[in-house]
Amino acid sequence: MTGSVASPLALTATDRCDRCGAAASARAVMASGGELLFCGHHAREYSTKLEQLAAQIHLSEKENVAVATSVNSGF
Repeated sequence: MTGSVASPLALTATDRCDRCGAAASARAVMASGGELLFCGHHAREYSTKLEQLAAQIHLSEKENVAVATSVNSGF
């Protein structure tokens, strides 16, 4: 059997931000095993707290590009 298998961490169009309901662009996997989905705005807003909680943050490809652009442009 050939073909590609989607990563279980990949976000789909049906994934929604747990805070506001917008399209999710980040998945935060907590050390306890739970997970939260965030839009780009809320992922940035809560990133410091999520880091303190030792959460693993997985960004969508689109959000990775936006973060890289912000860093490279000095924003």
